[in-house]
This record gives sequence, C-alpha cells and structure tokens, in this order.
Amino acid sequence: MGRHTLEGNPPIEVTLRRSARAKRLSLRVSRLDGRVTLTLPQRSPEREGIAFLQSREDWLRGHLNQMAPINAVRIGGTVPFEGRDMPIRAAVGRRAQIAQDHLLVPSDDTVGARVKALLKTAARDRLAAASDHYAALLGRPYVRLSLRDTRSRWGSCSSHGTLMYSWRLIMAPPRVLHYVAAHEVAHLAEMNHAPAFWETVARLYPDYKICRDWLRQNGDQLHRVRFDD
Repeated sequence: MGRHTLEGNPPIEVTLRRSARAKRLSLRVSRLDGRVTLTLPQRSPEREGIAFLQSREDWLRGHLNQMAPINAVRIGGTVPFEGRDMPIRAAVGRRAQIAQDHLLVPSDDTVGARVKALLKTAARDRLAAASDHYAALLGRPYVRLSLRDTRSRWGSCSSHGTLMYSWRLIMAPPRVLHYVAAHEVAHLAEMNHAPAFWETVARLYPDYKICRDWLRQNGDQLHRVRFDD
C-alpha cells in the first residue's frame, strides 16, 4: 500500500498495508528488526489510519526505545559468537579467521561479508556435528542439512528428512544450538508437536526448556546483528 514517515526525532518509517481480514486498525513493531507496520481494514480511509498512528506515537517511540540497538559489524566492534561477544580486530594479511578470543578480519569494505562467512562456516560445522549426534541417538538418519537466514523459525525438518537451520544460531550459547538440533532431529520420528514429540526431545536433550526459554527471551537480539558493508 505504501509508506508514511512519522515526523519527529528521529523520524519513524511506517509501512502501510491493507488486509481484507483485518477488522480494526493495528500497529505492530517487529522484535527482529524494529520495522513498524500499520494495518488497515480494506475500507478504512488512509487518513483514519494516519490519525491512529499519530495518536499512538508516544507508545510507539517508547516501545522502540526499549528495543536493543542494532549491532553493525565493524572493525573494533564485537559480534556474538557461541554466547560471547567476540571482538573484531584487523588482520595483518588477507585471511579472515576465528582466533581463541577474537575474530581477525582484513580491514577493507568487506568486513561484514567476511564475518558473516566465518559465522556461517562455524554454524554448519557445529550444526552438522550436533545433528549427527542426535540422529544417532534417535536411530533416524536425516537426508541433508541446509542453512538459511530465516526470520520466523530457528529450524525445520521436512517430511523427506531434510533439516534446515538458521545460521544465526552460532551466535547463541552452544547449549541453545544443541537444543534446536535435538528439536529438529526429533521431528524425524514425530512430525508434530504432540506430547510424544516433546518426550522425544526430552530424551535427546533433557534441559530443552531452559534453552527454549532463552530463545524466546533473547532470540530477537541475534537478528539485530547487521552484516551490511
């Protein structure tokens, strides 16, 4: 439908959308990236939506102020890695690598892309090892494993046995990554979330509830790390 800028300090960009299913005006702020969306019923005048938006400005700014700031990856900054804030330092040569307590990246215009590549490689290694482990415990092999940058889920398992994970799990504590791997591998036996599924998860990873709660409380912060150069 379009966009509207709510003037102020700072200005707020708002996406306007219409929905045939909406019964009333609604305002939503994404916990993942702070995007603001105003949804209007199909026949509501746009001016009515803008007036509603303006009436909710104090609430909106307060909500945005409470959100964790965007972490833009750069030399001299940090990036979450296995639950720790890892410093990003300039490498002497052209090779990017993960050291014991920091990341070394060439200081050029590809810092974000290089850090992202390091994290994705580490994520594939850790998730493949975890998936192999839990699949062996379960006695159910998976077909293949893929990584994506998904916004709505941390992992999935297809009916054909393909496991998919968000590579951003490498930024979470290792126990959280292991929980997600156990969760998705459990779907190889139970393609639902019935009690039998959770019993399988508990058998594979007994402390799963603690890790599930961690993701619910902190998962949005992993999506607020930006790798744009």
